[in-house]
This record gives sequence, C-alpha cells and structure tokens, in this order.
Amino acid sequence: MKKSEINANEIAKLAGVSRSTVSRVINDYKNVPAETRKKVMDMIEQYNYVPNISAQVLAGKKTQTIGLFMIETGHVSSDMISNMLLASVIESASSHGYYVLTQIIRGTDDAGSIRGVKDIFYQRRIDGGIFIGAANEEPFIEELIAEGYSVAIVDQELPGHYEVNRIVSNFDNHKGMRLAVQHLVNLNHTQIGHVSGDMKRYSGPSKLEGFYAAMEQFNLPIVQDWIIPAGFNEESGYHALQQFIISGKQLPTAIVMANDSVAFGAIRALKEHGVQVPDQISIVGFDDHALSERFQPALTTLRIDFSNMMERLATSLIEQIEKKRTTYTKITVDMQLIERESTKQK
Repeated sequence: MKKSEINANEIAKLAGVSRSTVSRVINDYKNVPAETRKKVMDMIEQYNYVPNISAQVLAGKKTQTIGLFMIETGHVSSDMISNMLLASVIESASSHGYYVLTQIIRGTDDAGSIRGVKDIFYQRRIDGGIFIGAANEEPFIEELIAEGYSVAIVDQELPGHYEVNRIVSNFDNHKGMRLAVQHLVNLNHTQIGHVSGDMKRYSGPSKLEGFYAAMEQFNLPIVQDWIIPAGFNEESGYHALQQFIISGKQLPTAIVMANDSVAFGAIRALKEHGVQVPDQISIVGFDDHALSERFQPALTTLRIDFSNMMERLATSLIEQIEKKRTTYTKITVDMQLIERESTKQK
C-alpha cells in the first residue's frame, strides 16, 4: 500500500490489535506490552504510516509546531540579523521537538494578509506564535492574546497587560543609551545627537527616552535639531542623514544611532557629502550587527546577544504551550559597549 492509502484501522488489523491500541502506541502510552508495541511499530515502519494530523488536532492534541511571523517591508533574505533571528528560533524549537512555520508579513494594513495569519491560529496549525517587528500595540496580536493563544513578542512594553499567555522580550535600551553617551563624554563630546527608530515600535521611543535620560545625567544640552527621525533599516538611516545635510543645519560632533543598520546608511550618506567618520563626526551603533566589525570604519556599538534572546523566547513560548509556565513572562536582554573605530577623541 502507498502511505496515503493506509490508516490506523488497517494498521490495527495487520498487527492483530485494536484501533485503540494503535493509538496508545502512537501516543507513547506506557500501558502497552512490549511485544504488542513491537508488532504495531513493525507495521507502522513497514507501511510508512503517518498519523493524520488533522485528526490529532480535532482530538485536542498539539501540532508540535510554532509560528514565526516577521513584519518587514524590506528584503529579509539580505538582512543578516533577521536571518540570525529566524535561525535561532528554528534551532531552539528543534531542540524541544517542535517544528517552525515561518511567514513574512509585508504590512499590517493588508486585511487579507492579517486574516491569513489569524487563520493559522484559528485552524490550530500551530500551538503558538512569535512576532518580530510588530508595532508596540498591534490590534490583531492583541486579539489573539485576548482569545487565549500563546504569543511571544520581540520588543513590546504594554503596562497593565500581563496575561499568562503573553511573553515579551526587550532590550535594556536605557542602559544602552547611557553606555553610548558615557563613551562619547569620555571622548570629550558634548554636542551629541540621536537618529531615532520606528516610533510605532517599543524600541523607538524607548531608545529616545533613554537618550534624553543619559544626556540629562551627564548635564548635556539636548538640541532638538539633532534628534533626527528615521527607522530601523539601512535606507532610513541613509535618507535621514541625506535630508539633514541638505537642510544645511550644523551637524553635532557625535550621533548615537537607533541600530547598526541605520548607522551603515547614515555613514554612507555622510561619506557622500565628504564628512569623514570619525575624524569629523563620531558614530555609535546599537546591536552589534554581524557586519559591524568589518564595516569601514569598524563600528563602535552596543552588543546584544540576539541568539540567546531568541532561544530564551522560543523556550518560554514552548514551556507556556506545555503549561510549564503559568505566569506572565518578560525577558530583558543586557548589552555591552564594543569600542571600535567609528568614535574618536574630540
């Protein structure tokens, strides 16, 4: 028989046992005699029998699959951090015996796309999901949590939302900004700016607030012209600095970037306009991108262990699915300053 033609009833007949015995063997119940278990397993292997997943789901069993949803309008395949995040989740899930269903969401304003994501949960094709790149308060994600689905989110902070089935992971953005500004102060910089990230995501305003707090801590003036809006990708950094330079406004002597990708774009724009890094302006990144050490100039930045973060997030989600966690889970990721060549004594 072909694999698709055989079912559990036929396996039971071939092994000379009941249908319920086949079910107990498949689900690894301990009350099956060794000899009976062997007969059933021999038939399963001989006929390449695979249990019907739909039937298992209808019976209330888990799919052993989690979803990984990345909200990104750009090319994920060309971004090394995105690829590393995806790989880290897959490796972690695999170590727990789980599969990963991945999907790129190009925009949350597409009702059809969002409905498709929600249907993946509603149809129980996954046991829970991880979201990367979402707005801090994304309505359809909040709906899924309210409906009781297990959801993990990278980069979120919603005071008062401490549901058992909500797992969040954040960076210590205030500490990171303090380390960045302190490093620049130690290099005698007092005119410091910030290229901010996407303000709809938690890290955007969180990093900006951290920058303000750090500047106040070191008694440095905050110049609003030097708070330059951007996003979290390289092109946003490039366009932000292009427009700033074209405006004719005076540059600060140092800038702390929303992340390393933004720094790459910003440095490219500065070079095109003849502004040398670090001789004329010092740049600090944020996250220690895989290319930061090899970039020219090598980027001073805040190192974050993304791999460890995603491993902890995926493990926490699976533990919640398996009811090993019964409280709200928040993961905060530490960081350290890595000094390289993009900053210089003033």
